Amino acid sequence: MSPPSIDPFPLEFIAFEGNRCLAHGGLVQVALQVKVASEARPLARFMVFNACSSEVLDLDLGGTPQEVLRRLALSYPAVLAGSTKPVDGTWVTAAPATGSTIKSPILAKSGPGRPKLGVVAREVTLLPRHWAWLSGQPGGASVALRKLVEQALKESQLQDQCRLSQQATYRFMSAMAGCLEGFEEAARALFAADRLRFEALLTPWPQDIQNHLHHLAQAAWIPLDAPHSPELPHA
Repeated sequence: MSPPSIDPFPLEFIAFEGNRCLAHGGLVQVALQVKVASEARPLARFMVFNACSSEVLDLDLGGTPQEVLRRLALSYPAVLAGSTKPVDGTWVTAAPATGSTIKSPILAKSGPGRPKLGVVAREVTLLPRHWAWLSGQPGGASVALRKLVEQALKESQLQDQCRLSQQATYRFMSAMAGCLEGFEEAARALFAADRLRFEALLTPWPQDIQNHLHHLAQAAWIPLDAPHSPELPHA
């Protein structure tokens, strides 16, 4: 399996009944399987996670399946519709060297032969020397800012993927394995990017929990020469 995506609208979810993986797939599929299982075994412990970010979903599964689906559609419309992340481009027009900003219109016309871009106006505050430098760049401030952001995105991609993978792994591990032996040591190994120790500490844990942790942590093992922090996240 590929490393977890950083797309904010992932379409996969995973449900656990105790330490056993009960369902994995789309939200409707997972929710209905949990509903059936919870009605058959009302004393069991069920947890549903976003399979990418490990956020816990609090699902109301009471009533008929149709009622459950209606509530899901209200609570998670983007996920159920299979929508993709919206375009969030920020266009800023250079202002005089006063630290002020001029916001662009919400939508801008694209040039001939180019697709239209969705534009969201945001405020950017810079020092006069920053505006002066931007206004002197080829294409003006908007082009220069977009180039700088794209360059920063490329340079930080590895670290961002590592950070998100660590966070998702730790979040799931805290929920499902916080009381298991070796949890604290495994967490330290995760944030120290010590893959061998992390995997060794997971060995005694339930198999389904191990499997999902291995999947979540795939992007957490950054190269040894890349900067990383062994500190645990603050509660």
